[in-house]
Amino acid sequence: MTTAAPAAAFEPVAAARALIRSGRRAMLATIDADGAPYASLVAAATAPDGAPLLLVSDLARHAANLARDPRASLLFAESGAGDPLAHPRVSVIGRVVAAEKEAHRGRWLARQPESAGYFDFADFRMLRLEPASAHLVAGFGRIVELPWSDLATDLTGAEPLLEAEAGVTEHMNEDHADATRLYATALGRAPDGAWRFEGCDPLGFEIGLDGRALYLPFAQPAKSATDVRKELVRLVGVARGGS
Repeated sequence: MTTAAPAAAFEPVAAARALIRSGRRAMLATIDADGAPYASLVAAATAPDGAPLLLVSDLARHAANLARDPRASLLFAESGAGDPLAHPRVSVIGRVVAAEKEAHRGRWLARQPESAGYFDFADFRMLRLEPASAHLVAGFGRIVELPWSDLATDLTGAEPLLEAEAGVTEHMNEDHADATRLYATALGRAPDGAWRFEGCDPLGFEIGLDGRALYLPFAQPAKSATDVRKELVRLVGVARGGS
């Protein structure tokens, strides 16, 4: 007699966080001048604490809407074959505030390299969604309301990691592209390709290929480049069939 393996435990915080961290495109909902809802497609990245970042042109309709009323929500969704409603998605609800564009240059361009040609244009501004909550739909019977306090990444003591992130990213792409590719195929169950390391935070790291991204968590929170290195080495072992 054989026994089916138990289903993996549903972890809504981890699921929502991964959707947001790996989101490179999102649907932005704003409020038009007449009070009607307006939805638009935007590029997205995240700040170190996980809050969504947007690079918005002053000419965009949603920019005018946000200048008038900062309330907004962002829908991040997985895509794939079959019923689109079977794929997980999360709506992040809050208000946008201005963010210092230069301070987020590295993180943004690592995740949205196509925007390098207009990033410095004066009419493109960096905005940060200050989330209040998130609404996760992760499948049938898996609908969860989450306060942002549950999803935000605690940055206490992680200053060394934040300062080292750009260097870690460059090092992984220059010297360990094979490891990044292994993370994607073995841990992310993603198609093979020239995956690139896009960045890290205390709870995990992002890798990307042709506009698609994966967020892979650490087993233990990292607060320095050394901590990240230990986790990345460990995950190579896991990807190769180790423990």
